[in-house]
Amino acid sequence: MPLPYENDYGNGVNKSETTKSDAPKRGPGSRLIRELTALLLKCAVVAVLLVILLGYVFGLMRNLSLNMQPAFQDGDLVLYYRIVQSYAADEVVVIHHQDQAMLERVVAVAGDTVDITADGLMINGAIVQEPHAAGETTQFAEGVTFPLTVPQGQVFVLGDNREHATDSRIFGCIDIADIDGRVMGLFRRRNF
Repeated sequence: MPLPYENDYGNGVNKSETTKSDAPKRGPGSRLIRELTALLLKCAVVAVLLVILLGYVFGLMRNLSLNMQPAFQDGDLVLYYRIVQSYAADEVVVIHHQDQAMLERVVAVAGDTVDITADGLMINGAIVQEPHAAGETTQFAEGVTFPLTVPQGQVFVLGDNREHATDSRIFGCIDIADIDGRVMGLFRRRNF
């Protein structure tokens, strides 16, 4: 037999006789508050994940140079992958040169010999076919001396806009540590 207890009015009632209507009622406002709290928590988690991903794994930059025309235009947004330790020829990378982020194309890696002759770009004695390059690949008078061999831990980069690009023909090979990452995607930003 259930034990009686006293309700608010002093009457003895069996616990089995109580109903759900005796339980404290929650209004629609408390449900709304719970749902809003859950939504804000989910938004905060998504924001933290985005900060981690865009701060340490991926990067987003706005291209502000003409080095890579016509493939990349001034104002385009570029998504790149930061966690890369080695690079291969023909990859587009984001580098830092004189405190400026720039897009460049890797044309030679450590151990490769780079030469620029009247025939064009030569890597390890072979002429390189460059369908993405705009203009002729020539040496700059104020640039590095060719042929040169790329040292360990460095790469040789060129811009696709060969006649107007600032690249390794001027500043030489770059350290892999000065590369922010490999380009993964491009978002056109025209007329904004």
